[in-house]
Amino acid sequence: MLLTSCSMMMIMLLSTIIMMLATLLSKKQIEDREKSSPFECGFDPKSSARLPFSLRFFLIAVIFLIFDVEIALLLPMTIILYMSSIMTWTIISATFMLILLAGLYHEWNQGSLEWAS
Repeated sequence: MLLTSCSMMMIMLLSTIIMMLATLLSKKQIEDREKSSPFECGFDPKSSARLPFSLRFFLIAVIFLIFDVEIALLLPMTIILYMSSIMTWTIISATFMLILLAGLYHEWNQGSLEWAS
């Protein structure tokens, strides 16, 4: 019994020492330049989080997500072509493409696609 408790104490002491050494050695002394630089959105990470948000950046992000979902919906249409009738596939594909083109035309008319103004 004494050997077991002594062994446990040694194991715990050794584990604690190793964890403390790992913690001390893993700390970075100098802050990375990449960590303190603004990320993709352009915000300074060290400033206040209550700054006004760029509406242009938000609209571009939403348009990107919409086009991303459109691609995810268009890709399976080639596989469905072999599993359905050609007339049904043509009507569904044409309707989907017309909706996408109408949305693109609307974004274009609203000026959302103008990158520099």
